[in-house]
Amino acid sequence: MVKYFCCAGLLKSSWDQVCIAFWQRYPNPYSNHVLTEDIIFREVTPTNCLMSRRLLTKTSRGPRWMERYLPKQMASSAYIIEDSIVDPQKRTMTTLTWNISHARLMSVEERCEYQINPENSSWTEIKREAWISSNVYGLTRAVQEFGLARFKTSVTKTMKGFEYVLARMQGETPSRTLAETATERARETALAAKEKAKDLASQAQKKQYV
Repeated sequence: MVKYFCCAGLLKSSWDQVCIAFWQRYPNPYSNHVLTEDIIFREVTPTNCLMSRRLLTKTSRGPRWMERYLPKQMASSAYIIEDSIVDPQKRTMTTLTWNISHARLMSVEERCEYQINPENSSWTEIKREAWISSNVYGLTRAVQEFGLARFKTSVTKTMKGFEYVLARMQGETPSRTLAETATERARETALAAKEKAKDLASQAQKKQYV
């Protein structure tokens, strides 16, 4: 069974600016998890559409209970394929991304469509869809719920990263404050502590039955 998620976003910048920012997203303060990006191929079609495929390497730290199912060298990183097509005539950009690492454990496929906002031609709207699946017997639902929660967090960071890059492109001061940075790090620390506590509790429970 596949878990489906859909949401919409709005960037208060023109479609042209957003397309340029898309290729300049990394690095930004919200994308520390993106380690590398490599273009596999790129071509212009007879209809003047730009087609690209990129390989991204990202950190992919899962909860401790999930790490036991992964080889040690695979538990901290993941490879992502990103296909994109930019249609300058229709003024749309469509992207499709999916993970090629840990796909049997959890597969996340995302489709985004960037187009001009119908109510304001100076803005860009984003329709985002995601399909999350898992083949781990007995843990499918737990893995999918974890994947969905992480995906929603990723969407928030992606939008903030876009806004940061767009502000930098337009000569504005990006609005990432020290307070925001501290809050984010505190949240990450709290989540890590929570996962550690769960792991310790699980180990303690196992000892009771030994």
